[in-house]
Amino acid sequence: MQSPRHRKIRRMDALVDLQEVTKRFGTGPAVLDRFSIDVAEGSILALLGASGSGKTTALRLINRLLTPDAGRINVLGQPAEVWDAVELRRRIGYVIQDGGLFPHFTVARNISLVPERMGWATPRVEARVRELLILVGLDPQEFAHRVPRELSGGQRQRVGLARALAADPPLLLFDEPFGALDPITRRRLQDEFRSLVKRLGKTAVIVTHDLFEACRVADEIAVLDQGRLAQRAAPGDLLRAPAPGYVASFVAASLPE
Repeated sequence: MQSPRHRKIRRMDALVDLQEVTKRFGTGPAVLDRFSIDVAEGSILALLGASGSGKTTALRLINRLLTPDAGRINVLGQPAEVWDAVELRRRIGYVIQDGGLFPHFTVARNISLVPERMGWATPRVEARVRELLILVGLDPQEFAHRVPRELSGGQRQRVGLARALAADPPLLLFDEPFGALDPITRRRLQDEFRSLVKRLGKTAVIVTHDLFEACRVADEIAVLDQGRLAQRAAPGDLLRAPAPGYVASFVAASLPE
């Protein structure tokens, strides 16, 4: 049963809307079990929970890397199954841990892949690469021709964000993007991530198992437990009044003693 803390009214301006979605792998229990969530345009939603709670599965359903066994998914204004999968993914920026860069491509080549495949002219692609490197705080002259192994972890994440933004998608998906970074770099990039997404007017969904990361970057947090939505709340409300049971235990375990 849904908690009374769940918001009942669906947003009409949602860029992402999952309704009663169920997903299984094989004959095991459902990874997502009648899971519903929506994401309003211009907002940042964090999917928070322990490993195996269904966070990444939800993210992969949004960009059609997976298909649901039951339920409905609307993305960017129409049912997910109506979209051509490749076309949909070109309209969604996707960032994973360590940037997910192609190791033998230069920084510029990594960023330019989607615009090139969309048929952009070479001068436009080159201008966009330069623009994005500046936007994420990397000097194009210094970094455009490097390969990922020549970058620090934080620099790879910046390039991964630039690549996600390359075709100016309205929706960004992030799967544990800061997990491999040292604490100081992680906090700095978390703040820069939130500032940049808000400044550009993007909508974002970020998967994390870190309560404080979710509080730092998101407008709202959805806590998942065994494939179900346990609580959805603004960061301050979640910390002040976690739902009894799993959420309260998760928050308590995350707080310093």
